Amino acid sequence: MNQMQIDASDPTVPAPARPRRDPPRSAGARPFLLRLYLAGSRRAAGIAERFLRRRLAEGKEEGARLGERMGEASQPRPEGQLVWFHAASVGEAASLLELLRRLAQARPALRCLVTTGTVTSAQLLADRLPETCLHQYVPMDVLPWVRRFLDHWRPDLAVWTESELWPAMLTETHGRGIPMLLINARISARSFRRWRMMPRLAAALLGRFDRILAQDALAGEQLTALGADPERLSVEGTLKEGAAPLPYDEAERVRFARALSGRPVWLAASTHPGEDEMVLAAHARARRALPMLALILAPRHPARGDALAEMMRGRGLAVAQRSKGEPIGPDIDVYLADTLGEMGLWYRIASVSFVGGSLIEIGGHNPFEPALLGSAILFGPHVRNFVDGYRRLSDAGAAVLVRSEGELAEALVATIAPDRAAEMAAAGWAACSEGAEVTDAVLDAIGTLLDRKP
Repeated sequence: MNQMQIDASDPTVPAPARPRRDPPRSAGARPFLLRLYLAGSRRAAGIAERFLRRRLAEGKEEGARLGERMGEASQPRPEGQLVWFHAASVGEAASLLELLRRLAQARPALRCLVTTGTVTSAQLLADRLPETCLHQYVPMDVLPWVRRFLDHWRPDLAVWTESELWPAMLTETHGRGIPMLLINARISARSFRRWRMMPRLAAALLGRFDRILAQDALAGEQLTALGADPERLSVEGTLKEGAAPLPYDEAERVRFARALSGRPVWLAASTHPGEDEMVLAAHARARRALPMLALILAPRHPARGDALAEMMRGRGLAVAQRSKGEPIGPDIDVYLADTLGEMGLWYRIASVSFVGGSLIEIGGHNPFEPALLGSAILFGPHVRNFVDGYRRLSDAGAAVLVRSEGELAEALVATIAPDRAAEMAAAGWAACSEGAEVTDAVLDAIGTLLDRKP
């Protein structure tokens, strides 16, 4: 077909490919490992299909949308400018919501595509994405699938969140001349060690970004050490600081408040195996001083609910399980919140929240969610993922570090006193109000890249 005859306004017709561009000098030519990876990626469809079928059997993929993981779009491309955001999972996806809302207000004609790789993230976004946005599962990093995805969506800007960097996707996106932005950028200690062993590959991938907005100074230093261009990198903080408060059902909050009949309540949020036991031990200790104390336990992965309920009942605890619809009453020791999408409710109910993934070496979870909903914060020492956030909240008097189950129990008894919990909650809200500046910085970066695009 003659390219001059293509109707560019038809979203089902691929636009002419943009001129390919070479990576910036910091990325260098394609190093051997990248060439080797891309060669394998071209031929990986068969292996990847078997992998997806196995995940489907395990309940980790949606059968009706499995084609999306192979780059097959299930929706037409919207007309006009399209920004593609990629977020690996639930936390990253949630951090985008306020940014997407404000972007829709600032540029009503702009449309956004959000991709994620997990069923839980798709469920979260189904109810909370602005009308200007749509969701697709991200294709696996198989070069023909990546090309199929990009041929259909033709984004005007690609925005990656945090640090999920797939070589085929990055290389192909950059090669099509699509501006690329990395936001909320951070890197885990394990990933940093791994990338340090492949310095030319790391530099080749990071060098393809037009801008990198790092979460904190440590992330900026690590990304620069791996080859990111320091002139294109700035430390801006995390979008999770400027996120809107998690939604919650006010009628449910009132119902729970009545059911708890004035009992003091604390929350253990996003806990992991090995941490649950420490939380339960701390709860038992705290109940010596507060006999009516109730615990809401919300595991990071709700699928562990049945096993957790069995474990707690084996310890002689009276447990009510949210996923089973079991009511909470005056005799319940632990309410097991093993559902998705209700953390806003639990943070609002609990005057004190322990944020999990921090007493064991997970790296910690988002402290801004409880701070925005009026809950005082307790956390363990392993918070590498949000070290600046926890430091700021601690300095403000909104969060308390605990290093053991004994310290957790002591801090809980001290902070759950109404006056103390209210004081910490107010300090947390004040600290979070500064986070809007991070969203402003990301919006500015997006606008700059969109407006300079030919």
